[in-house]
Amino acid sequence: MKSNILVVDDDKSIRNLIKVYLENDGYNIMEAPNGEEALRMVDENTFDLIILDVMMPVLDGISACIKIRENHTMPIIFLSAKDEEIHKIEGLTVGADDYITKPFGSMELIARVKAQLRRYTKFNVEPQNSSSITIEELTINFDTHEVTVRDEKIKLTPKEFDILECLAKNKGVVFSVQKLYETIWNEKFAVSDTSIVVHITNLRQKIELDPKNPKYIKTVWGVGYKI
Repeated sequence: MKSNILVVDDDKSIRNLIKVYLENDGYNIMEAPNGEEALRMVDENTFDLIILDVMMPVLDGISACIKIRENHTMPIIFLSAKDEEIHKIEGLTVGADDYITKPFGSMELIARVKAQLRRYTKFNVEPQNSSSITIEELTINFDTHEVTVRDEKIKLTPKEFDILECLAKNKGVVFSVQKLYETIWNEKFAVSDTSIVVHITNLRQKIELDPKNPKYIKTVWGVGYKI
């Protein structure tokens, strides 16, 4: 399966160059012109690696990296024209995994990307017990149909559990209301049916500390829901 990489740089020519290099090597590439747009895209998509420029308008790379590291562990490679030790130290201190100085060649870029993806796959992906999934403070046991959040057992209806199980087993994948309904109910979805919306609302009331600002079940506006 192709790895998804986000390239963040205010210079479109640099983004295009990196895109050509990496797409030719078989990666899926998405682009953002600044740190603020990158944060939005990270919240709505699943990325295996981020290439992040340091100096950008709106929101710089250092600030964006700090925000990304609050919830994500994918490798981050900083990109900068400044070949100064202090910038490398600052970038690595806030959570970057590597540092590339402009100008760079295709071979160096691809080698660093592959090295970080290998390391991340080997050391950062935690194996899940096939009978349960733990996502931060949320644990779902598929054998016993038990759900605990912050060490407290939560009572769910069968359909609520089925929806949570479907989303958790496909972490990062966005399910439309129609797809989620047809997966759970195994029947054709009617546009007027609000069952999924109601169940999602109830689930959030039960598992989220702040249902209006959910930590686990995210809304991807205009698309659907994901964990």
